[in-house]
Amino acid sequence: MSELNGAVDYALVAFLEDGDWQLQDIASPAFESVDSLSHALRQVSGPDGAVGMIAVDEDFFVLVRVVGSTTRVLLSDVTAAEEWELAHSVVEFLGLPPPEDDDIEVPAGDLDLLGDLGLHAYDMGALLDDVELYPDDVLSDIASRLGFGDLFDDTVGLASA
Repeated sequence: MSELNGAVDYALVAFLEDGDWQLQDIASPAFESVDSLSHALRQVSGPDGAVGMIAVDEDFFVLVRVVGSTTRVLLSDVTAAEEWELAHSVVEFLGLPPPEDDDIEVPAGDLDLLGDLGLHAYDMGALLDDVELYPDDVLSDIASRLGFGDLFDDTVGLASA
């Protein structure tokens, strides 16, 4: 399995503080597994929780949502678990069997993990179904729908549309 060092495009945590979205980097090794991500997110989590957004190698992304003691995760492409330790940790966390060579690129996890913030499973599924979008595009759209799109785009260096 590939190490994440150098392959992580960005690892960010978003959280509400006094009604405003804040965005911070997540440092390695905190983004190397679901457990370490959950721990890191709890350090900044407020009443609405925190959302971890990790994009890897322009190939896939992981969303981790922590609210209190609950951790919910979404992996954009289950086949990434064959190659990447972070994706493998998501598959293990979800209790799924390892992907097989003939598996197709489908998401795994909780499509409604951001539902209480306004991005419901149906909309998340529609975003993930668009095979033309890179992880940056999907995560930028998610950030926009949650209300911190400009902050996200500025932080990761995306040009505003």
